[in-house]
Amino acid sequence: MNFKDTLVASLVPIFLGFGFVIAKPAFESFPPILLMGLRFIFAALILIWWFPIPKGFLKKIFIASFIANTLQYSITYTGLNFIDASAAVLLVQTEVPFGVIFAFFMLKEKPTLRALIGIGIAFVGVYILTGSPNLDGKIFGIALTILGSAIWALGQVIVKPLSKEINPLALVAWLALFSGPTLILISAVIEGDTISYLSNANFNHWLIAFYIGFIMQPITYGCFYYVLKNNPLYKVLPIVTMGIPPTGLLAAIFLLGEKPTSELFIGGIVIIFGVIMILYKKKEKVI
Repeated sequence: MNFKDTLVASLVPIFLGFGFVIAKPAFESFPPILLMGLRFIFAALILIWWFPIPKGFLKKIFIASFIANTLQYSITYTGLNFIDASAAVLLVQTEVPFGVIFAFFMLKEKPTLRALIGIGIAFVGVYILTGSPNLDGKIFGIALTILGSAIWALGQVIVKPLSKEINPLALVAWLALFSGPTLILISAVIEGDTISYLSNANFNHWLIAFYIGFIMQPITYGCFYYVLKNNPLYKVLPIVTMGIPPTGLLAAIFLLGEKPTSELFIGGIVIIFGVIMILYKKKEKVI
């Protein structure tokens, strides 16, 4: 990966980790699925006018949007609503071992012994982390966050071929256009009282919704799909994955006033160590 792509990729965890954490206070006004619907509608509104309809790809984009955006974000952020952001930002790192598992079954990519050990270590870290006192009795939120990570990994396997065919920002725009209205509809059915939530929302929470929709979504996923287009996933993921925990943890501590426990730190370190083992690849010898 060249310097430019590395620099662009480094922006992803900064905006994503910060945005993931500050979404939590907005749940006081917007339930999680509704907030995600606003996120993608805002992203679509700012981007969709600049790109032509990707004819021939609409069906694939809709499928990708449902899995990678609609399903994943509704589950992950509902999980975030039940647990501390500092724990959630570490649990979502399980998307990497899940990515290896899906790559094996869907792309027939055989994992190395190192990767298999890393997967085992990562889930040991999850077990340690879930022993944290501030997660006591919150198994539902933990399960949703981990399930969301698995669906995210599945979504990226589906999105990657599209990232090679469609402009990265155009892909973000059209994925968002399909996801936003679908999420709003799901929210109306599951969370209900949509009009009341929107009309009574706190101004500061609207600012958060604007940030994650108009700024975070276009920048993070525009950068991510741009780098993914030019580089293999295993080179992109280390930068994105390793940058999210420190950004997210710092935001949770200093902005939300959370106090992570020793179990959370130890479990998080073990998870990250397992992820590093999965992502690390020895350079092939040139003969």
